[in-house]
Amino acid sequence: MKKNNMPNEGNSRRNFLKTSTTAVAGFYIVPRHVLGGPGFKAPSDKLRIAGIGAGGKGHGDLRSFYESGNADIVALCDVDPERASRSIEAYPKANFYNDFRVMLDKEGDSIDAVSVSTPDHNHAVQALTAMKMGKHVYVQKPLTHTIQEARMLTEAAEKYKLVTQMGNQGASGDGVRQMREWYAAGLIGEASKVHVWTNRPVWPQGVPWPGESGKKAPKNLDWNLWLGPAEQMGYVENLHPFNWRGWWEFGTGALGDMACHLMEPAFRTLDLGYPTEAECSVGSVYTGEFTRGYFPKSCPPSSHITLRFKMPTGKDLEFHWMDGGIQPSRPEELGANEQLGDNGNGVIIEGTRGKMVCSTYGIDPKLLPTSINESINVAPTLPRVEGGIGGHYAQWVNACIAGHGSKEYKELSSPFSIAGPLTESVLMGNLAIRSYDYREPQADGDGYNYPGRGIKLLWDGKNMRVTNFEPANQFVTKTYREGFELPQV
Repeated sequence: MKKNNMPNEGNSRRNFLKTSTTAVAGFYIVPRHVLGGPGFKAPSDKLRIAGIGAGGKGHGDLRSFYESGNADIVALCDVDPERASRSIEAYPKANFYNDFRVMLDKEGDSIDAVSVSTPDHNHAVQALTAMKMGKHVYVQKPLTHTIQEARMLTEAAEKYKLVTQMGNQGASGDGVRQMREWYAAGLIGEASKVHVWTNRPVWPQGVPWPGESGKKAPKNLDWNLWLGPAEQMGYVENLHPFNWRGWWEFGTGALGDMACHLMEPAFRTLDLGYPTEAECSVGSVYTGEFTRGYFPKSCPPSSHITLRFKMPTGKDLEFHWMDGGIQPSRPEELGANEQLGDNGNGVIIEGTRGKMVCSTYGIDPKLLPTSINESINVAPTLPRVEGGIGGHYAQWVNACIAGHGSKEYKELSSPFSIAGPLTESVLMGNLAIRSYDYREPQADGDGYNYPGRGIKLLWDGKNMRVTNFEPANQFVTKTYREGFELPQV
């Protein structure tokens, strides 16, 4: 595929092939499919992808890109070669690196696009570095670690005319599209309230920070590169490869893990923008009699977030998020033996005329009561993604090949123009949680005050600022360690 190294270059592979073949007058070009047989696709027609994060979910992402038939995996990067071994074995021709900066520097002319599947705190630095080189990017959910980073990636995608996608694959499913069509047809009236819930976290949260172990990191792990932009510290056990999710320095908790999947159906169906308010209640852990634990480095064991949005009609929408196993009351229209959600996660959208529900990824959408679903026949108006949820990856690959502004680009399920505002809304919930844990010493030195508790945050989405509680604004962004700074758009 033609390299897209300059941010302003928007030519697609198809245009390149068209212009280059007409320019070579006097030569007879034998079609590639004749040389290679039916179904043959020349390597130069494929999207050349570099993977930052090649183990775990990164391995699954790379495999899905490759299985689209239109992509080659040409470079791999991971701080843990042992964990990335399956990808190294699967793509033996791909050069392997520990440091994404070295990979992008050496492979820049050989890649068209980059996949980022690393801990949350690394997403923005890695993705934006690639974007400034003119590379299309696919970034796992949540798009970023902070609200400011989400805004910057959204702006960069437009400025550099790149094809982008976030890894919330449910956005490509038929279920979300059916819910949008039902809502547009007026089947539940105008929405007034949304409930979303998850059984996450399924890793330690609401626990004391373990501190540096005093041990060296395992030989297979480059600890310094794993830390990336985070604060320099000695090796901490039991963070890599999974439990980092429960610590603010590296992860975004239950919200970051699941909200981009679970909030997305309502976010898209109701055409929501930035929230205007946020408030929360947070689960407590008691370490003794009437002694409440204070673990500000850790995400909480459970939380209930209430966001408020302005609907396109100007009316207010109340949006509830619950995690840690907390669930909303069952809708009265749901039968006593009918399961709510998927036994751990779910979505309810309440309207003036009815309700609709779905499970994770927008799967299994239903109108309530469920008995009416057999009689509902709303004609499809939105294009479906080939392969549904599983087609999320191929959709991005094909859009990259077609180029920015193409038909394929315009049909993307989760480009940063959508994923960015969604991620900002998700992280607004974490802003409320972190404000809840903010404390100041009392004047007499005897204990602390918690001024962020029992209030709601008023949010100026355009300017990314809490207007009524200044301490909250420190969590809108973060600092970056030298050598891993966030590039400027």
